[in-house]
Amino acid sequence: MNILSPALAANRPISLPELLTSRESRQHRQQAWLARHQVSLISLTLVAPGAVKDNPLTRKLFALAWQAIMTLSQQQHWPVLQQEVFPLPTGCEGLIAVDLPAEQVKDAALLLELKHPQGRLWDIDVLDASGQILSRSDVGLPPRRCLLCHRPANVCGRAQTHSIDELLAQMELMLNATTATH
Repeated sequence: MNILSPALAANRPISLPELLTSRESRQHRQQAWLARHQVSLISLTLVAPGAVKDNPLTRKLFALAWQAIMTLSQQQHWPVLQQEVFPLPTGCEGLIAVDLPAEQVKDAALLLELKHPQGRLWDIDVLDASGQILSRSDVGLPPRRCLLCHRPANVCGRAQTHSIDELLAQMELMLNATTATH
């Protein structure tokens, strides 16, 4: 069975300590990959509101995001040194070591996020060989927009402007719109 199968999702709420430990583990994994490969690193996660980070919806969204990045890397003939998916209860994560300048990879990743119907749901971080994350502001882009309105996502998130149910319903709509066109 495919490791990203929606049937394998943990489908349980994650505690704040679990989430923080997961982020720390991701940073350690990233640092280990950077030390091993000394090239640019793509780190893929999802924008996943709420306490349940690994569920059938997020598994489907992650699988589509991973496939889109794999297709992009093949189309652009990226020299990929290693790639791996980590299906975790705190949400799926993916790492790809690419022997290209981080700026070139970030530009392509941002274009993918902007052009793909689901791209807003993806969090494609690009780290340079020294471990520095290239941010949206580094390339002159504004912060991410909220899924439901035009304000910055971090503003709505902090103020809890929208319910988790509203956000998840919007994610489901985005997934259904995308899969209906493919």
